[in-house]
Amino acid sequence: MQLQFIKHNGSEFDVVILIAPPSSPMLLTRNLLYTGITRAKKMLIIIGMQNVVDYMIQNIDSKKRNTGLAYKMSN
Repeated sequence: MQLQFIKHNGSEFDVVILIAPPSSPMLLTRNLLYTGITRAKKMLIIIGMQNVVDYMIQNIDSKKRNTGLAYKMSN
């Protein structure tokens, strides 16, 4: 559920509830937090511990996604 807003790429919602549970550092990124924040038009509710949200703010490490898109498009 925490990645639900990704399915609606570019969409905005009046209210966004962002759940930030203790998780793998690979998932707790600033980019993910930013995406959740920018989807909220009127209200953002963040559910999670302060230290997890603080970690997300500081974690600028983004991993390269291995989607194989370039390969698929070249064929």
